[in-house]
Amino acid sequence: MPNRDWSHLLDIPAFPAERYAMLADRLAHVMGTKNDVLLIQAEAVVALEAVATSLARPGLCALNIVTSPYGTWFGHWLQRGGADVINLSAEQGHPITVQAVQAQLDANPDIAALALVHAESASGILNPLEEIVALAKSRGILTIVDAVASIGGHPLDVDGLGIDIAVIGPQKSLSGPAGLSAISVSSKAWTLLDHSTATRTSILSLMDQREQWLDTGRGTIPGTPAPLEFFALQSALDRIEAEGMDNVLRRHDLAKRATRAGLVALGAQLWAQEPSASALVTTAVLPPDIDRDAFLSRRTIAGADITAGVGPGTERLVRLNHTGQRANEESVLANLTAFSRALEAAGQTVDLDQALHAAVQSYRS
Repeated sequence: MPNRDWSHLLDIPAFPAERYAMLADRLAHVMGTKNDVLLIQAEAVVALEAVATSLARPGLCALNIVTSPYGTWFGHWLQRGGADVINLSAEQGHPITVQAVQAQLDANPDIAALALVHAESASGILNPLEEIVALAKSRGILTIVDAVASIGGHPLDVDGLGIDIAVIGPQKSLSGPAGLSAISVSSKAWTLLDHSTATRTSILSLMDQREQWLDTGRGTIPGTPAPLEFFALQSALDRIEAEGMDNVLRRHDLAKRATRAGLVALGAQLWAQEPSASALVTTAVLPPDIDRDAFLSRRTIAGADITAGVGPGTERLVRLNHTGQRANEESVLANLTAFSRALEAAGQTVDLDQALHAAVQSYRS
């Protein structure tokens, strides 16, 4: 990184108080909801922990779907609060199946809440959100969705699907700041959150957030506002709205299809298969004779972003990132070039021109 002077980021003016509610409403529009939206002054993992901590209590039975470390954490937070948690783990690195969820719901009629991650950047998989939420809704079960990575990369219609609690972060597909997150909460969710042992006087208390934000007319943010983060979120939403959400989603889908086409042309083994492939990153399985650390050390092409898979089951995976502003043709071609060069350095024979042609054709068609 060049040696820059960042002093212009100091002495930021206060973010206008009347714009907090406007930001919440704009985020609600992006999420497709008329439910209450809370603005959380922290990275989205704090918002997820706040949901679990506020909801958990003895006597609550929850089905927690685990397809990444984030699902594991969420189950732990629920258990810490005394909830009876059924952790349903998918095959390592793979999405959960609707059949597995239905079997657990059939076997455990006391389940009152269900939690899952929509899209996983860790492994490049997409969970069947619509079908799972419909199953839960048909049984009157509260649904909690971690849409931190997926918002902007995949369609999210909170009200249309009937999602009770959705957590989002702007730092992924929306290309916004990492220091803020948001939670949408339905009236049904507020009923379950308002219980006698609910955490209070805590940054993790959603009931405190409701009293200090919603009940005061949404003019005051709990804690000391971080103006730089709010101005950054406002700018990110300006950019999203100018482009149009349909175009943002289309851009991510195009990047996914072009990347997959290019990797196939290189003879790479794709990890996630359609329709379970995320539009955020594309994961490929390295040949067994290639050391992943050595491979990643050789993928230094300008504009490329290739990293290791994260979590159990991803030890042989590498991720080609096309999230947010990277969901464009130039980044896709840079990733494919870096991937090809790293294969060549490992002694593999590849045809980069054919791969780039396949990717470009995806965009042109």
